[in-house]
Amino acid sequence: MSEQEKNQENLENAEELTQKANDTENSAEQAEPADETASDALEEAIARVQELEEQLAETAKKEQDLLLRSRAELDNMRRRAEQDVEKAHKFALEKFSKDILNTIDNLERALATPANKEDEAVKSLFDGVELTLKELLATVARFGVEPVGAVGETFNPELHQAISMQSAEGFETNQITVVLQKGYLLNGRVIRPAMVMVAA
Repeated sequence: MSEQEKNQENLENAEELTQKANDTENSAEQAEPADETASDALEEAIARVQELEEQLAETAKKEQDLLLRSRAELDNMRRRAEQDVEKAHKFALEKFSKDILNTIDNLERALATPANKEDEAVKSLFDGVELTLKELLATVARFGVEPVGAVGETFNPELHQAISMQSAEGFETNQITVVLQKGYLLNGRVIRPAMVMVAA
């Protein structure tokens, strides 16, 4: 091969290498904008994912709060319902108890009436009334009705209604001296306060 042919071949190789270098440079320049676009898209996607995760966490927190509030409200409603049922059981007889108190008062008044207890007929009548009163008091006691207000007790405005105050020997201040009408409780609730006179 002659010198001229060798030079021609080397020149062709150099041109070919130059062309390849140019092609590589062009493809690198084109790849850079593509990489930047992909990088921007990736950053936007990551930012969007973070935003969605924050929204999801906030929604989950709201749902948890709502769930806790709903449970608390249900517990409160259940507790109130149980209390209402309990009160209904305890105080269902309140109206009936108030009405029967008049009968008890009348029987007590009948026993307080002065009479000749020496007479057998009168004594039998009094014994019958006394037994009836005891049975009636035992019956209402089984349903939670109990009397309040006795001579010598300390005056309690929640249980007693003072009609008057008077000085009385043998009694301290605020002690009940006279019970005009007994009071009654139904399962601890006053259904009628006792009418009393109190020592001054």
